Amino acid sequence: MSRRTLARLGAPAAAAAAITLLAVAPASAHVTVTPSETAAGAYTVLTFSAGHGCEGSPSKQFTIKVPEGINDVTPTRQPFYDVKVTTEKLDKPIEDAHGNKLTERDATVVYTAKTPLPDGQRDAFEVSLQLPDEEGTTLAFPVVQTCEKGETAWVEEAPEGSTEEPESPAPAFEITEAVAEDAHGASAASHDDAESAPAAEKKSDGNLWGGVGAGAGILGLIAGSTALALGRRKA
Repeated sequence: MSRRTLARLGAPAAAAAAITLLAVAPASAHVTVTPSETAAGAYTVLTFSAGHGCEGSPSKQFTIKVPEGINDVTPTRQPFYDVKVTTEKLDKPIEDAHGNKLTERDATVVYTAKTPLPDGQRDAFEVSLQLPDEEGTTLAFPVVQTCEKGETAWVEEAPEGSTEEPESPAPAFEITEAVAEDAHGASAASHDDAESAPAAEKKSDGNLWGGVGAGAGILGLIAGSTALALGRRKA
């Protein structure tokens, strides 16, 4: 097979590979968020991931905006960054779940790099919070990525009903249906599992003692047969 033929055969494959890389690259370039729990009203740990700089420039700061409806967040320490939570005044005081009066809320979480994150290397940041009781809604956390040269604002949200992703989408996820809990805070599923456990244990115990009884009966039968045989031999 000639080199020219090989070149003709290889060209479509190379083109397909290039198209695949172009399709994958934008998705991997975004700042993303992965929640540990999405149920309405649940406590969750959000992991924000960043995989590149700003047009090749190292990243030195990430500012995560806390959406309205969330009043309190707890960031996880990150050894390569200094972390700070900024607050803002509420228009009207509110009460939290414990009956405490709140006059301000956590507005942003700012991670400032002690050493800039090189382009092409990824890092992650964790923030703990309680989700709002608004199942079916999309919760967005705009992030501003500041680099040594320039910045990228991951703040765009797709219009409702749109299937097209914005050029610089804000990290987001959908709040799912709340999980039913009993008076002690346990989910209904775990409660059902706990109730079914004793029945399973009883069944297991019944099988165990039934097996022991059957084994004892067999041993008795063997002993009786042996004694009968010995008696006949002596006679």
